[in-house]
Amino acid sequence: MLSIAAVVAVAGILFASTYSQTQMTASRMNLATQDTDLIQKVREMGGLELQMPSAFAQIPLDQVDTMASQGRHVVDVKLTAQSVDLPIMGGGKYHAMTFSGQVPAPTIRVTQGDIIRMTLDVPSTEPTPHGNDMHASQMTAVPSFGAVKPGESKTYAYIAEVPGTFKYHCSGVNVAAMDQHVLSGMYGLTIVDPLNGYNPLLVEKTKVENGQVALDKQRVSADAKEFVLEYNQLYLNADGSYDQTAMFLHNTTQTVVNGFAFGYVPNADINKLVKGDEKQNIFVAQPWNSADLKQYQSHPLFVDTGVHYRIFVENQGNMPVFFHIVGEIIDRVTQGNRIQAQGTETWNIGGSQGAIMDVVFDNPGAYVAVNHDYAAIFTGAATVFVAGDPFKLGYGPGDMPNPSDAVPPMGKNSIAQKEVVHCLCTDDRAAEIAKEIGG
Repeated sequence: MLSIAAVVAVAGILFASTYSQTQMTASRMNLATQDTDLIQKVREMGGLELQMPSAFAQIPLDQVDTMASQGRHVVDVKLTAQSVDLPIMGGGKYHAMTFSGQVPAPTIRVTQGDIIRMTLDVPSTEPTPHGNDMHASQMTAVPSFGAVKPGESKTYAYIAEVPGTFKYHCSGVNVAAMDQHVLSGMYGLTIVDPLNGYNPLLVEKTKVENGQVALDKQRVSADAKEFVLEYNQLYLNADGSYDQTAMFLHNTTQTVVNGFAFGYVPNADINKLVKGDEKQNIFVAQPWNSADLKQYQSHPLFVDTGVHYRIFVENQGNMPVFFHIVGEIIDRVTQGNRIQAQGTETWNIGGSQGAIMDVVFDNPGAYVAVNHDYAAIFTGAATVFVAGDPFKLGYGPGDMPNPSDAVPPMGKNSIAQKEVVHCLCTDDRAAEIAKEIGG
């Protein structure tokens, strides 16, 4: 058995962070006398990869086709690592690391019991290796899916056994620098729909019968229009590079939703429709309101009143998300196909965790989904829902398109929506999305 000091040192080697390196330095006095052959022991254990085949449930790739012939559905997912500069609120750019040229990465949607066959390609032009950790799987990221070197690719497969929302992200270079890769943009969402679909929604209201107030329980179909909201933080130096010191101090540069700070608020076109003047803001912060920004122009989420909305929320970042919709009550919160709450005002989502929020907007108006941490709100975590036609512009239910990056792929009990290209992504990726949505 390794001593406590040796375990600390091994942790330092595995995670390679500033903090753990400090701990390693502090423990070397003990190592000299207690575990002089530590490095050899680590090598014998498999080094950084700690190879323990019985500890993970990866499907051998040569068995996938056989399992498909037996009835499993196979979903192929192909991602490309791509380091690019992307814009940030207030002007300027940051050095982003992406899967397939966008932040967040493409949303993956499958049904419980499907096989996901994931391939990551790392072009030779990439400055660093990358990995992939799928939280919807039940297998280790290392050694199952270790770092892929520039100029190489790697494939693995697993069964998505548990329904819900699950983060996937770059695992860095065999865990080293994972924080930089994730907080620079290499994260995405896997939605695993329940095998038998989603449950109808029960909304509790009141009515008056014979002069008395009585309960009026209304059953709402499981079919719903859907959104995905992924929360994260940016920790940046002045030149747009990653600032690990700021991350350790939780000194957030901006709070982002689907990659944007204040990306889902009214824009210049909506200002003109409502106020007659594109420069007269109808929301306090409108940093992306110019049409020449193309895919980066802000765009609120348009919702119909009296319609079931299913919102997939994922906390991809380093800080808690206190999810709240100003002016609304969350009708139901679900995690892993289990109801966690009904009729709640705010739901706390920890780091690397998600939840499904079911909401029916009863009345026309503007509602703002926030991370109810005031620092998060003021640094970007505010998303405007426009319910009905509160400004009397003359559009009907379903007429207004919604931003493409906030609408997940169709799945169980999904109702289709009109979409417009919106993404923190490269121009090439925006063009691909336009083809995908027919816009």
